[in-house]
Amino acid sequence: MAGRLIDDEPELAFQHALAASRRGGRLAAVREAVGLTAYAAGHYGEALREFRTYRRISGSNVHLPVMADCERGLGRPDRALDVARSEEAKDLDAPGKVELAIVAAGARTDLDQLDAAVAELEIPQLDINRAFSYSPRLFRAYADALAAVGREDESQKWGRQAVVAENALGLGTDEEPDIIDLGWDEEEEAREEAERRRMLDRAAKGPEAEIPAEGSTQVAAESSRATEAKSSQDSSIDDQDADYFVSDDEESDQDSVEHDEARFHACG
Repeated sequence: MAGRLIDDEPELAFQHALAASRRGGRLAAVREAVGLTAYAAGHYGEALREFRTYRRISGSNVHLPVMADCERGLGRPDRALDVARSEEAKDLDAPGKVELAIVAAGARTDLDQLDAAVAELEIPQLDINRAFSYSPRLFRAYADALAAVGREDESQKWGRQAVVAENALGLGTDEEPDIIDLGWDEEEEAREEAERRRMLDRAAKGPEAEIPAEGSTQVAAESSRATEAKSSQDSSIDDQDADYFVSDDEESDQDSVEHDEARFHACG
């Protein structure tokens, strides 16, 4: 239920996840669900606590970028940068490193370190000539960072490249674009025409005859005459048609206190 609600009703999704945690609080998947829904609902303290518990139970650092963003949401960009510089961050996969770089750039912007924000995004995955699933988001974040320091021409170039990457990846505004049939494919039509001709030729020639064995010609002729005689006798007979047939992380409990005035959600 929480998974279905998280995009449209994140607060309700969070409440469903909390209810599930009361029954299976020691399960990593449950703590992960609580963390994700809390994050979507803007409860950054609760989200950070749940992600820490999830990491301790599962041993996975996959949510480090979101944890760093929670630090930003709590008004602590310095701690977000600490997460980005941690040893655990080095083991993230390419999409994870991209997300963490985007969060780090946002933290630099929070600290009014605009040039440093640009530098945070200049990572190996920032390749203008190659497109991956994370490329459009990274390119746009880089374009925004460049615009913030007055590098407008470069910003526009990277913004355009984000669109190019989306098109190359088949991404767009419609998740399921309409498919329009523009008519017969020429090669397919040629193949079908050739097949029709083969069928006509085969019908005109009749069934292929077997080559008779040596010495069997006379027997075949006699058999043919007998068949014709029987056929004339039965000509009056009509043919008959055939039938077809909750948290234990004391270290981070203080983060569950909400600070509405400090909250803001990071974006690339």
